[in-house]
Amino acid sequence: MSLPASSLTPGDELAETVATLLEQLGENPDREGLLDTPTRVADSLRFLTEGYAADPSTVVGDALFALDDYDDMVVVKDIAFFSMCEHHLLPFFGRVHIGYVPDGKVVGLSKLPRLVDAYSRRLQVQERMTREIAEAINTVVSPRGVGVVVDGRHLCMEMRGVEKEGSQTVTSCMLGVFRDDQRTRTEFLSHIHQSH
Repeated sequence: MSLPASSLTPGDELAETVATLLEQLGENPDREGLLDTPTRVADSLRFLTEGYAADPSTVVGDALFALDDYDDMVVVKDIAFFSMCEHHLLPFFGRVHIGYVPDGKVVGLSKLPRLVDAYSRRLQVQERMTREIAEAINTVVSPRGVGVVVDGRHLCMEMRGVEKEGSQTVTSCMLGVFRDDQRTRTEFLSHIHQSH
C-alpha cells in the first residue's frame, strides 16, 4: 500500500499500521476524509496509553506532607477517567472515588487524579485498574488504609456484544483499615454516595 507522502510521517509504524487496518476494513486510506486519519489515530493511541510510562512515586513526587495531628479520613470522589478495554480496544469511562486514612503524612490532593490517569491511560480491565490505584496509594503514601471504588461504563458492552446501553460496572478495592474495620468502610461508602 502506498499513501500520499503528506499523510504519514516517515517511520511512524503505528500510523502505517492504522492505514493498513483501514484498508483491511474495506476503506480507501487515500480518500480525502481519511488522509490524516492514520496519524491522528496513532497520536490518539499514544496519548490514551501514556500511563505505561508513569511511575507512581514520580507522579506523587515531593507532594507528601508530614501531618502527625491529622488521622481522619481523606476522600476525593468523582475523579473522571477514560480508559481502553484491553479485550476490544474500546473505551470505558466513569468515576473513581478514593479514600485513605493517613498515618503521619498526607498526599497533595491533585496527585490522586494523576495516579488515576497513570493507571487508566493503559489497555485495562476495570477490576485490575481499581486494585492498581489502591496498591499505588498504599505503597507511596503508606496510609493506615485505602479504599477505591470505580463506577464505569464499557462501550464493549454497549456498542457490541450484549448491547446494554447505560449499564454500569462497580469495582472496589479495600486495604488496611478499610478492609478490616466495618465502620471505616461504611464511613467511606457513605461519603462517596452523598449527593453534592
